[in-house]
Amino acid sequence: MIRVNGENQTNYEQKSIQELLTALHYDTARIAVEKNGEIIPKSQYATSILNENDVLEIVTFVGGG
Repeated sequence: MIRVNGENQTNYEQKSIQELLTALHYDTARIAVEKNGEIIPKSQYATSILNENDVLEIVTFVGGG
């Protein structure tokens, strides 16, 4: 199990961050991802593999004026 924004998620161990983001319908152009306290560059979403007990924080940017 991993935690995403404080909520438990199952079945994402050994999947990439990109696979998780796609499954959860995130627009990668408007987010930042922190994995276990470290910011993950967008270029590494496809190669950063999730492991049991990982903690992700996903922040969505909102435009306005």
